Amino acid sequence: MSDSLPAILLCPGQGAQHVGMGRSWAQGFDVAKKTFEEADRILGFSLSGLCFNGPEDQLGRTDVAQPAIFTASVACHRALQSLGKIGEVRAAAGLSLGEFTALHLAGAMDFESGLKLVRLRGQFMQEAADSMRTGDGPAGGMTALIGADEAQAGLICEQTLEKGGPDEVLVPANFNCPGQIVISGSIAACLRAVDVASAMGVRATALKVAGAFHSPMMKPAAARLAEALERVAWKTPTVPVVSNVTARPHDLHDAASIRRLLVEQLTSPVRWEQSMVWMIENLPGRNIELAPGKTLSGMMRRIDKAVKVENYAEAPSEAV
Repeated sequence: MSDSLPAILLCPGQGAQHVGMGRSWAQGFDVAKKTFEEADRILGFSLSGLCFNGPEDQLGRTDVAQPAIFTASVACHRALQSLGKIGEVRAAAGLSLGEFTALHLAGAMDFESGLKLVRLRGQFMQEAADSMRTGDGPAGGMTALIGADEAQAGLICEQTLEKGGPDEVLVPANFNCPGQIVISGSIAACLRAVDVASAMGVRATALKVAGAFHSPMMKPAAARLAEALERVAWKTPTVPVVSNVTARPHDLHDAASIRRLLVEQLTSPVRWEQSMVWMIENLPGRNIELAPGKTLSGMMRRIDKAVKVENYAEAPSEAV
């Protein structure tokens, strides 16, 4: 695809983290190295060390993974800019956490504000999950449904809850791409949903996550995030940024609406498939997936095989 076409920036979400993330960019580009150094200074600990060397269990913590992915994506973006590989940007979108990265890259907040915000978001989500723990296990979880559509996902949640207690929660949480939906809620319901889904002919797998993200069980985190967002110095984004909640662009001139939707995102389903369909139909361009990982490229192949995504999980070999 021609580099002359305007870029669509795609920013990964939690789950894309892995030991070694961002290292090739920091080794190959001074601007990327300085981005990680800036993050270390702002946060007061070696985020770069965890990204480059692990250990994996610490990097995978929600309160570490979120600022780590944010930093790796920004470092990658800055390096690509230095190479002249981005040029004009038409729009940006990000999966869950990635929506914050997209807003930063669109000019809504500076790097330090964005980094501190996603660090707090991760802490709030981790603490909300920890506060509900029962004994040695989490109170909430998530289950991936392979091959289900939205109607089936809703039915699986409904039938699962019919067999449980009155206080259980189970809702669709992520509409990632055709045949890949994630449901979220009480741990007992998530585990029971595997059998309910199987009886419908849907393969289901309980995921290893810290809590019931994008469900009503994240309300305590959402309330704290709302307060944190009010303290951020907000600027008008320069390009459209798609909301995970609505699968449509934010109203760029309504900061209160953007903040509200970012809060709702914690307890509402992430509509990534619908977001990408809208982007393809309304804002075509060069789709660029920033580091780390290749998750969004894989999802796009299932959403629309004709749409190509340039993946930059690693720096070009000639730069390293």
